[in-house]
Amino acid sequence: MKASELKKGLVLDVDGRMVAIKHLEVQSPSSRSGSTLYKVRGHDILTRQKVEARYKGDENVQTVEFSRRPVQFLYRDVDGCTFMDKENYEQYTLAAEALEDELKYLSDNLDGVLAMISDDTVLGIELPATVTLEIHDTAPGMKTASSSARTKPATLSTGLVVQVPEYLAPGETIKVNTGTGEYVSRA
Repeated sequence: MKASELKKGLVLDVDGRMVAIKHLEVQSPSSRSGSTLYKVRGHDILTRQKVEARYKGDENVQTVEFSRRPVQFLYRDVDGCTFMDKENYEQYTLAAEALEDELKYLSDNLDGVLAMISDDTVLGIELPATVTLEIHDTAPGMKTASSSARTKPATLSTGLVVQVPEYLAPGETIKVNTGTGEYVSRA
């Protein structure tokens, strides 16, 4: 696979280590003769160490083959988060450190979560594009608030803080984009 085809969520083989891509940054060339650079940040799946790598757009990159299986989030404890395979009811536990970016979106009965599995090892999870969460704490909604672009911070049921329109109140449910962490709409 060419480096220009990389995207978040893939797993790379970097010097014999399996690295899950968490962030991908594209740097355009500053001159005509320069090539586009792809800066990859992620973590080693086995050791949980952070890894950074840079590739030129036409450079070949080795990816790790894995399957995606639908799972359901069951619970979180001191060992990490436990998920259940929806097809064969097998349970997988992932350490909380491996899910630091995803934890703030995990809630009970969340649908659309996929586990990435390679050789009976869970590499990580993939969240749906949006999740529905309840507003736990925010300034009271204003009756005179318009649907203008004025926002206020709101703490959601998972602890995530997002900017929401000022007319929303605690107890309401909203949709949040899992890629950007931004408010999308009311649920």
